[in-house]
Order: sequence, then C-alpha cells, then structure tokens
Amino acid sequence: MPIYSMTGFARTQVRVHDQLSYTLSVKSVNHRFLDIQLRLPAGFDALEMELRRVLKESLIRGHVELTLSVDRSVQQKAGYNREMVAGYIDAYKQATKEFRIKGEPDLNVALRMPGALQSENRNNSEEDVAALTESVVREIGPLLEELKVMRAREGESLEGILRASLVRLAEAVDGVVALRPEVEQRYQERLTQRLIAATGNEFNRQRLLEEVAVLVDHSDISEELERMVTHIGHFRELLTAGGEVGKKLDFLLQEMNREANTLLSKTGGVGGKGTRITELGLAMKADIEKAREQVQNAE
Repeated sequence: MPIYSMTGFARTQVRVHDQLSYTLSVKSVNHRFLDIQLRLPAGFDALEMELRRVLKESLIRGHVELTLSVDRSVQQKAGYNREMVAGYIDAYKQATKEFRIKGEPDLNVALRMPGALQSENRNNSEEDVAALTESVVREIGPLLEELKVMRAREGESLEGILRASLVRLAEAVDGVVALRPEVEQRYQERLTQRLIAATGNEFNRQRLLEEVAVLVDHSDISEELERMVTHIGHFRELLTAGGEVGKKLDFLLQEMNREANTLLSKTGGVGGKGTRITELGLAMKADIEKAREQVQNAE
C-alpha cells in the first residue's frame, strides 16, 4: 500500500441542465483525526448526511473541507398580464372619449406597471434539488479518488524525504559505533588518572579499577546504538508496508530522539574524538526533528 499524505485537492464542475450547474471541491490538510467540514447551500440536509458518510468511509485522517457551489440561471417565459394591460388600454380609450381628447395609449407605460410582466422562476424547485443531489452523490466517488491520487503522489514524495533522513541517521549511528571503542578507552584512562591524582600514593588499586569499571559501564552507549539501529529498521519496514502509518512513525521518531539525547548525555565532556560523537548525536537530533515535521502530514 502507498503512504498517503494528508494534503490534497480535487474539484469538478457539473452541469445538471441548462439552468443549473455546480462546482464540487474537496481539499484536505493534516490533522490528528478525521475532521470534516461541509459547506453546502441551505436545503441540502439529506445530501450533507450522505456526504459525511462517504467521506468517513473513504478517508482516515485529515482536516477535510468539502464545498458545493450552485449556479442557477433564471428561466423566464416571455409573457405579460393580459388582463392588466387590456384594462389599462380600455381605461385610456374611455378617458379620451369621455374628455374628448386625442391620443393613443403608451404600451411602454403599461408594461412598466407592477405585475404587468410575468415570468416563471425555477430557482429552488424541488425538481432541481433532487436532480442536483443525485448528481453530487454520483460525482463524489470519482472526486475522492482524484483526491486520493494527489495524496498518494504527495505521500510518495514524503516517503522519499523520510528514507533520505534514515540514510543519514544510519550513517551517523555507524560513525558513533566506529568511534565508541577508542572513546571509551580514552574515558577510562582519563578517569583512572584523575582518581589516582586525587587519592595520591595511598589507594587500593583493585578497588579503584572496580570503581572505574562501574563508571565506564554507566557511560556505555552500546544499548542506545542497538536500539537506534532497531528503530531505523522498523521505520523502514513501516514505510515499505505503507497504509496508515503516520502515528506509528511519529512514535518511533520520539523513541529515536530519546536515544539520541541519552547518547549525548553519556558522551559529553570526554574530549578528543568524543567531540565528534557529540557532533554526530546533534546531527541525529536534527534529522529526527526534520523527519517528525514531515511525518505530521502522513496519514
């Protein structure tokens, strides 16, 4: 399975009939859970319920915004109120006859009278609502598939970035592994010299060496390195498996960060090549943090 990013966008424009068309768009960004926000015109409550159901079945995580924009054109029938216009003309003729004046009725004046012109407006008709609802339900499936294609493409790019981070992490771990024996030897020698200088000639050498061994053991970083290698291997396995791995990857990166912190605390102040271990440990933390920023967008 591919890894899906939570970032994506898809849009479709559909004409239902000559006077009715709509634009349906969906976009998603990262979110801890599936957060759905619908923006629909008034009067589409049943459609809203159906769209929420489809979105929940199709998507796992992300803040999802779905918008339906309806474009209605007014359908008019050319016509006029014949009774009103006829009454105006009859009244005009009667007035001219009664007052013995000449003139003809002005049709423009008659048609500007309130109610003289008639039109049929299909806006908000039940037929249009039903037709639009049926069309949206039919189009939402292909639209979400288009969204998934984009999220998969973004996920592929995300996977490439994460694998590159793992390569750098593995190289840093290998560098520390190579330096560890020499650094531990140097740490033991320095610790022995300081203890001898502190106790003078009167000391129990065997007891001293035992104490040194205990302190050196406490500064041993072999377990941290082993766990780091294990985490990197598990991380790669999850990337290969794909699917819903965002939360698991984030947890692994938290564990890696903990191991890097422990490694730095145990190797600080050794000097010499121990400084190089510190540099590698800080590089690990930087790559882990960059990876965590990327993983926040993985489904």
